[in-house]
Amino acid sequence: MKLRASIASTRERRPIGLVATGLWPVNHCRDFQTGRRPTGPWLQRLFTAACSERSVSDYRVVKIYTRVWLGAGALFLGGWITARVVRTARYSLRDKIALISGGSRGLGLVLARHICDQGGSVALLARDPGELARAKADLTARGGKFLTVECDLLDRDQIHAAVRKVIDHFDRIDILINNAGIIEVGPLDHMTREDYDRAMRLHFWAPYELISLIVPEMRLWGGGRIVNVTSVGGKIAIPHFAPYSASKFALTGFSDAIRTELARDNIQVTTVAPGLMRTGSHVNAKFKGNHDAEFAWFSASAGAPIISMDADRAARKILAACRRGQPSLILTVGARAAIAGNALFPNLTGYTMKIVNRFLPDAADESGAQSRAGSEIPRLTPEWMTRLADRATNENNEGNSPAL
Repeated sequence: MKLRASIASTRERRPIGLVATGLWPVNHCRDFQTGRRPTGPWLQRLFTAACSERSVSDYRVVKIYTRVWLGAGALFLGGWITARVVRTARYSLRDKIALISGGSRGLGLVLARHICDQGGSVALLARDPGELARAKADLTARGGKFLTVECDLLDRDQIHAAVRKVIDHFDRIDILINNAGIIEVGPLDHMTREDYDRAMRLHFWAPYELISLIVPEMRLWGGGRIVNVTSVGGKIAIPHFAPYSASKFALTGFSDAIRTELARDNIQVTTVAPGLMRTGSHVNAKFKGNHDAEFAWFSASAGAPIISMDADRAARKILAACRRGQPSLILTVGARAAIAGNALFPNLTGYTMKIVNRFLPDAADESGAQSRAGSEIPRLTPEWMTRLADRATNENNEGNSPAL
């Protein structure tokens, strides 16, 4: 009698049986009901409490709710994917005119190839005539429609003249891709005001000028697309990238600020924050401090197959986001994890960056104040560590570029 009373008391105290929570399989209840019971009084109590009719009923309710939630989740996911496909299909790149700053090499050239392959036309802005000539030969071989314009994006007058030349040639600009950039790596002690000024002029003021000139034209044409290629360094401050991060933060803020205001004019703005990409640009990045050591760790990271993304894949994702009018795009899993971690745990991220900085090269003597391109620096890393990045250098017209 005491045992039965204890079992009954257990049933009353238990809000949901073990079966309902999934901690006790239903098959064990069937064994219990058919007489295959365990030995020992405490196990008998556990079996009886778990296999009561109420527990099995609770299990069935939970099972029904699980199916409902899974069905709702599948329906939501299917609707989201369908909406993405529809938004992408509604804006075709065929017969669209795209202006790409920094379009003669690297990611800009890869984007130009994809736009031409999809039936669009591109105008490439770059300051080096040799690069533009090689880019022209590349796109000509692919049968693309394009215009190359020599333009120093640090010069406001040249930007105005370049935009007018593109509009005179194509009559309009449907897509603006602000892609031009320069990476300068080195300790804070070796960075000067000129470094910050050059980064701001190229990463912020040049996009500002292009947007200011092209947006009024887009309004006349009924809308358009603007893609601002920033960086994970524009979301999280990275050691040894002070001028680069400061200027990319400025572009990220500007891009996010104008997005909502331009949407009413049917001008969709996409802010792209890539992590490491295998564009081959490591040979054109600038290095200060201990040049050999700085180039070694940067080039090895830029060519790593897991933490970096292939430029061709990155270009496809960027253009798909552009066509959808997607507000934001973060490339690479590592960049997404870092940005999410910084948003959720800013202090932990700050401490982590301090630790990372301890492993980076220290400041050098006076010779470290000189800025040197990666192509000018002897290599300390084994060839196999930079093979993918070096291959991208040859594929994306990154070689033989002049100093900025």
